[in-house]
Amino acid sequence: MAASNDEHQAGGPPGSDPSNGNSRRGFWKGLLGFDSWLHSAASLSIVTLLAGWVGTYIQYLNAYEQKVSTQAQADMQDATKAFVDISDAYAEAQMQQQVLYFNFSATEDDTADAGNKALTTAAAKDAYPAYVKSRDALRQNSNIVARKAELYIDWAANLERDAADTLAIDGDPLKESLLGDYNFNCDANDNFAHFELPVAGEKPDKAGEAKNYEERKKFKEDFCLAPNETKTEASVGSETVFCAADDNRKIDHSKRSLQINWLSAKHHVMVMHYCFEATHGLLLPARIWASGSPVSDTLMAKFVDYRKKGIYQDGLDHEVIRLDDFLSLVMSELERIRVKYRPSSFYCNLPLLNHLVSDPCTPVRIAKARPKG
Repeated sequence: MAASNDEHQAGGPPGSDPSNGNSRRGFWKGLLGFDSWLHSAASLSIVTLLAGWVGTYIQYLNAYEQKVSTQAQADMQDATKAFVDISDAYAEAQMQQQVLYFNFSATEDDTADAGNKALTTAAAKDAYPAYVKSRDALRQNSNIVARKAELYIDWAANLERDAADTLAIDGDPLKESLLGDYNFNCDANDNFAHFELPVAGEKPDKAGEAKNYEERKKFKEDFCLAPNETKTEASVGSETVFCAADDNRKIDHSKRSLQINWLSAKHHVMVMHYCFEATHGLLLPARIWASGSPVSDTLMAKFVDYRKKGIYQDGLDHEVIRLDDFLSLVMSELERIRVKYRPSSFYCNLPLLNHLVSDPCTPVRIAKARPKG
């Protein structure tokens, strides 16, 4: 019994090492301490990684917002300059054209005072070189001006346009020369700008909308080919569909229709210039008079006849209407550019989430890869 008590007091049976248990406890304690250190180091690394990632993300957002701001400023400046240059050029030329017509009409009034006639004639002859200069500038730059309207206004205001998706070098079939080939009627009611706007609160059915689109497309393509069609133009939404016709407004059914998109500043500019030139041609008697040359009796009789029928007045008034429609469209397009670059919503700045809604969050779009072939 004494031996058993001694063994118990010694801490174990014979042959056991009392220090062995202490060694094991020390080892596990050290190992657990090392594990805690590993946990601390790992936690610190994760925090450092997250902090670096957040910092990088913030730098990316700042750089992107700066790029957006720079692009927005450039687009607005270019669009505004194109808008002002085009509108000023046409407003000046139209005003001089009106002065030319009204001064010539005043001198042909038998009841007008002789002194007033002399004063009007002198004023018209002084103003005529300026009219020739402004008209020549419009004619020389008409195609360039139309392209500027497309580049700086139409494309800049298009919220969905991706340059990488535009594979055709010139996908627009409408050219100003074709307006002449088709004998475009500047005075027809359907050949003025008209805009189809969605009804407030209306939510059209997608299938019905697609069907309507296909019906409109077929109508526009086949409009001029119908052998019994006698109308040379028609309004379809925000477009005008028109056919090739002769001076008697008889349709050439062998040619497909052309469309003018009144939501395009480029199309407005082409039509404005074509119709300005049409009025310029009609004013030949007035131009001859303003240049100091005599007007033949034949031209004079034609001028008086056209004036009585209101042809000159209609042509000049319609030019003003077209310019006003252009101004209205471009003002709307400028606002669309502002909307395109409006400040992004809060969720656009949230990591990961913004990639799920990338289109509304990226006014400066990343171009898609152009397909090969």
